[in-house]
Amino acid sequence: MSAPITPIILVGGSGKRLWPLSRESMPKQFVPLLGKQSTFQQTLLRVTDRTLFGRPIIATNDSYRFTAERQAREVGIEIDLLIEPSRRDSGPAIGAAAGYAKSLGAEAVLALASDHLVIGEEQFRADCRAGLAAVQQGGIVTFGIPPTEPKTDYGYIRAGVDKVGKVCKVAAFVEKPDAQTALRYLAEGLLWNSGNFLFSPALLLSEMARFEPVMAAAVEEAVANAIRRGSTVFLEAAAFGKAPAKSIDYAVMERTDKCWVVPATFRWSDLGTWGAMLDVGEADSAGNVTEGPVELDEVRNSYIRSDGPLTAVIGVENLVVVAMHDAVLVGHHDDLPRLKDVVQRMSEGNHKAATEHARIHRSWGSAQEIYRGVHFRAKHLTMNPGEQFALQSHRRRDKHWFVVNGAGEALLAGKTYVLKANDSVLVPRKTPHSLRNAGPATLEFIEVQTGDHLDEEDFVRYEEAREAGQGSR
Repeated sequence: MSAPITPIILVGGSGKRLWPLSRESMPKQFVPLLGKQSTFQQTLLRVTDRTLFGRPIIATNDSYRFTAERQAREVGIEIDLLIEPSRRDSGPAIGAAAGYAKSLGAEAVLALASDHLVIGEEQFRADCRAGLAAVQQGGIVTFGIPPTEPKTDYGYIRAGVDKVGKVCKVAAFVEKPDAQTALRYLAEGLLWNSGNFLFSPALLLSEMARFEPVMAAAVEEAVANAIRRGSTVFLEAAAFGKAPAKSIDYAVMERTDKCWVVPATFRWSDLGTWGAMLDVGEADSAGNVTEGPVELDEVRNSYIRSDGPLTAVIGVENLVVVAMHDAVLVGHHDDLPRLKDVVQRMSEGNHKAATEHARIHRSWGSAQEIYRGVHFRAKHLTMNPGEQFALQSHRRRDKHWFVVNGAGEALLAGKTYVLKANDSVLVPRKTPHSLRNAGPATLEFIEVQTGDHLDEEDFVRYEEAREAGQGSR
């Protein structure tokens, strides 16, 4: 007997409000915000009870699919990937995922954000079971969080009087309030809108067709004409592109008369700002939350994090300090809402670190620039087992590979060189070359490039990658 609920996990967004830890190339759901696992991995682990949850469907774009695959593999969870050809907001994403789940025979779907914190897994499962009862009676269920403070950056839900067990009919969705209104909502018992939903895929698509017929037709066509390669499903681009870009809240939830809310018993945060990290972290006696190698002196009510350099902070309060290898953020709590605009300006100014991490993740592994001079560039690279670079050459630079860990095979001008730890090889310019991980473990090596042109476009490709994105550098 199949599990009653099919999880859909939404993986998208750029995470500008948590820069520099979260960036477009590696948004917050893929980085360890709290603990050693990413919030995406924590979300996957939350739905592993196979008596309640089936195999997860990950709705994402092509840029993130290899990272999602790798992180799922790291925690030992098999997934289906549903690839969106363009970003159309959560309405089309959830609609297409619901259509795909329906094609697999799913009767109930749980749509989860991949970048939220949930504390209390037993309570989470109990709330899902409570919501399932309302779904089975024709409801679309959302999860409302009993507020702990008058937040102005969350939407709210007003619960009605009709009930199915503990689940209440939604009387109204309420937009993000100002501070005075948020205090009133707190007193009136309104709930935070978590943005996670439980529903019958057939009902959701029916309601979408009722309110957004163009969107519904577009996502159903995109699913019907999708191409499947193994466990990865590529939605048809032309059809999906017809869908209006609109959130699921505006498209369906705030318009349907079939919405119900579970007053959640688990602890929740959307981890949307650095202030949220201060709220959920373990604070010291002065109210500070710290991560990494930091040293504080007379610091109060601050979030201080270093993912690299030793960071000393002295005589301040109410600050956020985040230090990484290639970027540093220092800001007052009250001014952090402006961070998104600052990141946008940096991006428009072509600052690479505004959107890209120093370590770039690819299908084959990762690469991080260590140092760059006028005529040389040094990188630290890792290659996953079974992967290899496409055959290529460079016109204006030489490369030196120094193996640190693992075993590799370098192909240079038709000759194969076996490389193990402490071995090195020179790759002369204009020489066709490739590199393969020849061992069971990750291949780790240093690459030093020398020449008068070190940008990435200086290459000649001799063969296409096995699959889009695979083997490229």
